[in-house]
Amino acid sequence: MNVLWLQSSGCGGCTMSLLCAEGPILFDRLADAGINLLWHPSLSLETGAEARALLARVEAGEIALDVLCVEGAIARGPRGTGRFQMLGGTGRSMLDWVKSLAAKARHVVAVGTCAAFGGVTSAGENPSDACGLQYEGAHSGGIFPASFRAAGGLPVINVAGCPTHPDWASETLMLLAEDRLGAQDLDALARPLFYTRHLVHHGCPKNEFYEYKASAVKLSDIGCMMENLGCIGTQAMGDCNIRPWNGSGSCTRGNYPCINCTAPEFEEPRHSFTETPKIAGIPVGLPTDMPKAWFMALASLSKAATPERLARNAVADRVDVPPSLRGKTAGAAQTKGRK
Repeated sequence: MNVLWLQSSGCGGCTMSLLCAEGPILFDRLADAGINLLWHPSLSLETGAEARALLARVEAGEIALDVLCVEGAIARGPRGTGRFQMLGGTGRSMLDWVKSLAAKARHVVAVGTCAAFGGVTSAGENPSDACGLQYEGAHSGGIFPASFRAAGGLPVINVAGCPTHPDWASETLMLLAEDRLGAQDLDALARPLFYTRHLVHHGCPKNEFYEYKASAVKLSDIGCMMENLGCIGTQAMGDCNIRPWNGSGSCTRGNYPCINCTAPEFEEPRHSFTETPKIAGIPVGLPTDMPKAWFMALASLSKAATPERLARNAVADRVDVPPSLRGKTAGAAQTKGRK
């Protein structure tokens, strides 16, 4: 399967993340799956005339293009020309190249939230008029209309994340190589279900604190960050805490709130990322599928039942009070201590 990767308006963070793939490493993983990386601007040897010649052959149909991967948003300015971002040495805009190559590709993959929805690149006043491939924020239609389908019959596949997890990108490519990714395997935003059928909350190491609403009050605390510090892991799609990054990490494992970076328009929450907006002391954002009245009732009961261990640990920067021993184990330990 031939894959061509273009880097558009973005920071390159999704490529940096992809290089962190483990078990096996990225290049072995692609080779084992029969995936041929035709060209990647940061990883390939071809530059200058060689790269331009390869792109020309792909565009002419001389080299089959199975998957076009685009990382970064597409700058449409000024006035829809795309000339705010030119593909070096070609005299043509990235907008023009992406449109032309997408028409040749069997599948089109947006790698990262910028390519999928516009992301951070489109934040603020957006002077470059940047957008995603098939979405502008949460609205259908980017540089391609909502009706766009690649030759393989699928819309743009949005492997959203800022950056995207290395496994999300590589597994999407491997599924395409095996012809095992269909429309039924994508969610309503065309993100692969294999990672968006989970919430970031699933597997979070702070879940016990969440259950009792034992909340952190500053970023160094190890308690739940939903009530005070802006964490929306209970609403965010992603398996970040089920398959940790780099073998062991995630935002919440690092004591930073989940900011829902797999979703459109996450980049402009209209408040600080580390602040939970409230009305009359009640958080505005509630867990997915949770009615407000139920949440308030459960939260009140949970707080009333919070063990002292969790209450103290929640506002500490490490475990201050360990779990106590119970039953026969506790009795044996006490007997041993007396001896």
